[in-house]
Amino acid sequence: MNFEIIGEIDNIETIASGKGIRDLARLRKQYGRGKWRKLKGTAMIRLEGKDVRLAEVPWYETHGIGRKEMKRKRYLD
Repeated sequence: MNFEIIGEIDNIETIASGKGIRDLARLRKQYGRGKWRKLKGTAMIRLEGKDVRLAEVPWYETHGIGRKEMKRKRYLD
């Protein structure tokens, strides 16, 4: 992750869950079993160059393990 989240993630929505996740087998192998969901939301992020931007950020999460593989998809500002 070459950015850091500043503040809260807003407008959170589920993109896929369960068998609808393409990488489900890899997630289970790498992090363990759970009810995996792929979510997305918007957040203010600070990039490595110290710029602050509003961006869409998708990630995977499950109960007991938490958020994994957070990415920056596109800028919204």
